[in-house]
Amino acid sequence: MTPRRYDESDVRIRPGKGTRPRTKTRPTHADARRAMVVSVDRGRWGCALDDDPGRVVVAMRARELGRTPIVVGDSVGVVGDTSGRTDALARIVRVEDRRTVLRRTADDTDPYERVVVANADMLLIVVALADPPPRSGFVERAMVAAFVGGLRPVLCLTKDDLADADDFAAMFAGLDVPVVLVGRDRPLAELTARIAGQSSALIGHSGVGKSTLVNRLVPGADRATGVVSGVGKGRHTSTQSVALPLEGGGWVIDTPGIRSFGLAHISPEDVVAAFSDLAETAADCPRGCTHLGPPADPECALDSLTGQATHRVAAVRRLLVALMSNDTW
Repeated sequence: MTPRRYDESDVRIRPGKGTRPRTKTRPTHADARRAMVVSVDRGRWGCALDDDPGRVVVAMRARELGRTPIVVGDSVGVVGDTSGRTDALARIVRVEDRRTVLRRTADDTDPYERVVVANADMLLIVVALADPPPRSGFVERAMVAAFVGGLRPVLCLTKDDLADADDFAAMFAGLDVPVVLVGRDRPLAELTARIAGQSSALIGHSGVGKSTLVNRLVPGADRATGVVSGVGKGRHTSTQSVALPLEGGGWVIDTPGIRSFGLAHISPEDVVAAFSDLAETAADCPRGCTHLGPPADPECALDSLTGQATHRVAAVRRLLVALMSNDTW
């Protein structure tokens, strides 16, 4: 073979492959504007800007976030068109760490956690005293999720003109949970004073008056309301979570009516750890203790507490019983 000189035409380049070197460096988005997610709808998130809460920007999730879950209440960073025009679309490029989180599962056998709302300060558990009748198990489970998730629960009782509230409220004595009557004909001064400047999520079965309460707290919210079916279960009237601004500052987050509240992701240790005054004593319990006391746990260290602490222990054990029951209602 006759030797010859090689030139660039002899270099073979695989078709379809770029020549630019790859890099793992990602933009920092230092110019991203902080915002709070106030609505979610089919892959689009409504975001209220922190420095201009009256402007809600519609945004999509940036590609670099992958499948990162984003829920109402999340604090995010947005870039792009933040004008808030109806035809504008920004990008969510960052999701901040959550201060609090309210989670649930479909039932107690479902391993998949569903985040209901993020960064709420309080959980307003709305319960009707009649029509439909109140279910203590649901309230106790909602309280468990609130305590473990870092939210402060508040029990809001509706339809107090149909039944007395004292007996039902007494079931939760010892947990230091405020009880507020919010019947249709009652003023809301006590509740509005509690939630002013805070982010408060509302949760409850359909038909208990949750959407009616939201419409009273935020005039003009126009949340759909419905009637209770003949079998005592409400008709679902709120289908999407949404954060609504309070006139005096703060947010009310209305969530869809919930038929069940699974707690597959929570253990008895998680519940006791949420009560700092009991957690130290519970550290002396034997391994595997469910903290229910005799006969299930004859060596539970919580039984060594005396005085007013015994009422606290009894109240927390009611939560533990609700946690371990199969009644997710």
